[in-house]
Amino acid sequence: MFANQRQMKIYLLLREEGQAKVSYLSQKFAVSEPTVRQDLAKLESEGLVIREHGGAYLKNMSEKVRTLSLEHKDNMTMKAAIGRKAATLINDGDSLIIDSGSTTTEIAKNMTSMSELMVVTSALNIALLLGTNSEIKILMPGGEFLAHTLSLTGARSANFFEEVHVEKLFLAAHGISHEAGVTTPGFNDLAIKKSMISSAEKIYLTVDSTKIDNTSFAVICGLSKIDYLITDSGITSVQKRKLEDAGIEVIVADDL
Repeated sequence: MFANQRQMKIYLLLREEGQAKVSYLSQKFAVSEPTVRQDLAKLESEGLVIREHGGAYLKNMSEKVRTLSLEHKDNMTMKAAIGRKAATLINDGDSLIIDSGSTTTEIAKNMTSMSELMVVTSALNIALLLGTNSEIKILMPGGEFLAHTLSLTGARSANFFEEVHVEKLFLAAHGISHEAGVTTPGFNDLAIKKSMISSAEKIYLTVDSTKIDNTSFAVICGLSKIDYLITDSGITSVQKRKLEDAGIEVIVADDL
């Protein structure tokens, strides 16, 4: 792997994990710790991360927490369209889980006037957004707070979902491919995402089209677990057909 490719992968991982130790990055990318330090120095020089003793974290993290803004602001036109489309699939009286993430936040923005909903979410920003409506009951797990996703995670969070059963899950991910299934760059949210999947009757994967045929490091589940894919009109006809052949119903948000 070329240095610039590795640095981009390190940055993407930090966007998912918030921070990482040099030793972890060295093991993950099979390079020496001095090489990782050089990569982090390059990312810091580009204003993307801040180095600390033994690792690095995303720049401006404290400001993002104060303003409840997420790191992932790319492809927002696509994500907004997916959010609007996904919200049309939610009916008054539904019980559902909403995963943390920028695309799922767009779903929540279109749910504020709904009624008699039971919403389980690990995302603090989504809970605050929907919690202003007394017709929407919000349940949240305990666990470790992750600043970069404004969410709660860890074993305590995953265990909470073992006692939950809902009709629909709106799941976020970083990639979907036939080879690896549904993937995410890091391990932090892996257990909670798996528990969410086990707790729902129907699984709606919400990813923009740039994530189709993309693969990340950690596998959330195989394609057989996904009932619906909600994406934008950037999906190609070939991609759509292959996913449908895998048993997934593809729902395209075409109002970009």
